[in-house]
Amino acid sequence: MSDLEAPLRPKRKKIWVDYFVQFRWIIVIFVVLPISFTFYFLTYLGDVRSEWKSYKTRQKQHDENVKKVIKRLKQRNPSKDGLVCTARKPWIAVGMRNVDYKRARHFEVDLSAFRNILEIDKERMVARVEPLVNMGQISRATVPMNLSLAVVAELDDLTVGGLINGYGIEGSSHKFGLFSDTVVAYEIVLADGTLVRATKDNEHSDLFYAIPWSQGTLGLLVAAEIRLIHIKEYMKLTYKPVVGNLRDIAQAYSDSFAPRDGDQDNDEKVPDFVEGMVYSPTRAVMMTGRYASKEEAKKKGNKINCVGWWFKPWFYQHAETALKKGEFVEYIPTREYYHRHTRCLYWEGKLILPFADQFWFRFLLGWLMPPKVSLLKATQGDAIRNYYHEMHVIQDMLVPLYKVGDALEWVHREMEVYPIWLCPHKMFRLPIKTMIYPEPGFELHRRQGDTQTAQMYTDVGVYYAPGPVLRGEVFDGAEAVRKMENWLIENHGFQPQYAVSELSEKSFWRMFDASLYEQCRRKYGAVGTFMSVYYKSKKGRKTEKEVQEAEQAHLEPAYAEVDQPVE
Repeated sequence: MSDLEAPLRPKRKKIWVDYFVQFRWIIVIFVVLPISFTFYFLTYLGDVRSEWKSYKTRQKQHDENVKKVIKRLKQRNPSKDGLVCTARKPWIAVGMRNVDYKRARHFEVDLSAFRNILEIDKERMVARVEPLVNMGQISRATVPMNLSLAVVAELDDLTVGGLINGYGIEGSSHKFGLFSDTVVAYEIVLADGTLVRATKDNEHSDLFYAIPWSQGTLGLLVAAEIRLIHIKEYMKLTYKPVVGNLRDIAQAYSDSFAPRDGDQDNDEKVPDFVEGMVYSPTRAVMMTGRYASKEEAKKKGNKINCVGWWFKPWFYQHAETALKKGEFVEYIPTREYYHRHTRCLYWEGKLILPFADQFWFRFLLGWLMPPKVSLLKATQGDAIRNYYHEMHVIQDMLVPLYKVGDALEWVHREMEVYPIWLCPHKMFRLPIKTMIYPEPGFELHRRQGDTQTAQMYTDVGVYYAPGPVLRGEVFDGAEAVRKMENWLIENHGFQPQYAVSELSEKSFWRMFDASLYEQCRRKYGAVGTFMSVYYKSKKGRKTEKEVQEAEQAHLEPAYAEVDQPVE
């Protein structure tokens, strides 16, 4: 067997859950889609009402809501009440990780009112927003001004709070870094009810650098100031097919945005947006985009493709046509390009509704898409949820750019999941070591994509049913994820914690650096008030005993040498 050949697996005997999953589309069409559409419409009306209010009115409401949060925190009795978490229901989160920590005793703080855009400051080029503002809402407000967040995550439902406390990336991250790298300031309510504003150069700079990836375990985020950039009305998108082995595909992907002469910060050589989709071990399409004016887009001979219409082919399938017709260029309205994967949830929509990509469905019912991820989770039950954990993969592997070929071969060998999403991002060398950080000494190697201030990483997005599952063979999803996590640790990679994790506490702190995080936990009184990030990310139900142990946790984490100096 060659290195790229997947191991032979025995056939798996079907059980009742297989048939329930196979016909789940009935519930999705008649229950989930109508409720999702209603929810989206009501949310849109709420956003419109918010936009009618002046910034002054929104700020006044914000101040009142912050006072309520502070009052609520001060009502907590540490000796009787559980650890603090938000009042949001477990199924509402977009991520696939089970929010099982909310099944145990906890002290709820309601943040549901924090969904307003507080200010668009065109002079400072900053948007000040509340944590439940989502990407669809912010792009709807800024794009007509020819402004945008520097990093706009693709799915409409993703919120500012989730992208900051967790993980956020987009095709512009090879220029601006992850979503959290574009934040200018955080407004945080600490465990004792104190409201602080953290920036990279004020007295709370340590908290500023510790917030990303902390999963809300250092304080409650109530507002953030995020960098804006100037944009144009259209995205000029070039689709380039690639045929070859996985190493060839990885190199073509690197060449699409990373000049081999190392001139990575030259806007003339580096596109505004980059994305790759690997459809098989030998076929892929690389997409590069540059902002374009409406005058350019409407010139004679240029093709405009409004991908946002409900009846249009799903974006990943449209991109795949480049493998048949060769390289081509088209112009997409900028906001429609930002949210190109929303309607089909990348390619997960094909599993949820196998026929939803057909023209008849797109034309008749495509306007109902997408189903809300939260409603899909709410209607699946424990049996189906556990089935998906075993028979389905939704993971992101953040790896150095020069290891993308290795990662693609590993995914093919162990999971056989296609398509695979490729999206680059800068991993900045910061003045203080955070939970995620570039490889020590990366700047000395001068590898493709790297600069003196940042190492180029790539999100290898693995979302779909593995090949063995599609063929009816035995597949151990939990074991596959454990192998993936070990591979990431060995290759200085990282796993976003929105996904299901099999990491033990020891392995978790081998993957991530605990030093700054634990220092801030102690300094800002989070210990005993907010659960630790590992505890919050841990798979499985949390028992009352675990909650009590977390509340009484020792200041020193079992597996982190927090007293070591920060590099």
